[in-house]
Amino acid sequence: MLKKLFLFLLGIIMLSCKTSKNQSIIEENTKPILISDEFKFTEGPAADAEGNVYFTDQPNNRILEWSAETGEISVYMENAGRANGLYFDNEGRLIAAADEKSELWQINIDKKVKVLVDNYQNKRLNGPNDLWVDAKGGIYFTDPYYQRGYWKRQNPDIDKQRVYYLTPDKREVKIVADDLVQPNGIIGSKENAVLYIADIGAGMTYSYRLSKNGNLTDKKLFTEMGSDGMTMDEEGNVYLTGKGVTVFNKKGEKMAHIPVDRNWTSNVTFGGENFDQLFITASDAVYILQMDVKGNN
Repeated sequence: MLKKLFLFLLGIIMLSCKTSKNQSIIEENTKPILISDEFKFTEGPAADAEGNVYFTDQPNNRILEWSAETGEISVYMENAGRANGLYFDNEGRLIAAADEKSELWQINIDKKVKVLVDNYQNKRLNGPNDLWVDAKGGIYFTDPYYQRGYWKRQNPDIDKQRVYYLTPDKREVKIVADDLVQPNGIIGSKENAVLYIADIGAGMTYSYRLSKNGNLTDKKLFTEMGSDGMTMDEEGNVYLTGKGVTVFNKKGEKMAHIPVDRNWTSNVTFGGENFDQLFITASDAVYILQMDVKGNN
């Protein structure tokens, strides 16, 4: 009887430890560490296969690279099309939301640029902002309208601010969401076929199911918070940005808030050699935070 009671209690303790471990996402006694604040406005972090993180300094029109091995930052590309959001495709090429001319770029390994999209039905896009690549190589991208000082135009050619899908063969661009106020951040899970889109204009974030043809179905309110940029970890938790970084579990329940010492946190991703470092872009700075979970970039 005592043996059975001991095993029962041991099982409860082990279950409790497991639950605690799963809910722990931030390494104990850590906070974001400032890496550099030598920029004007940072955005769009994306990690390559080695964990190096590329990010944009949009006002300075350049893409920079943070080395996972050395921690040093170097200039990857000048004259970067005023790139905003970045993401690596399934072949390791960097895809950029280049809103100088409202284009979606593919930057090849040799740094040659190929324009993938620059219009929808012969109308100039508003300004591609953020993107995510699915398992088939199709690209979802948000297209809000933010009037830029470097534009000659003063009004959009397309009235609605939408989310588009560029098919894997790169031949078709189709609307997948046109009922949002101002879509901005976007992130998905290839394994679970789910996509999250932040409607920063409405202060909401929604989840969708991915169809085989790239269409979005089963729209659900995920949380009553918008976001500039987004990422996910291996547990399926979703990270939203704005005033620091706020983390939600799969159910849309708030798990944690990570304060960042800047007025605005624009974006976030996982990088580093083990993909367990949260790379944060915030106004004129970039930060690193050691995590207890790995990314699902």
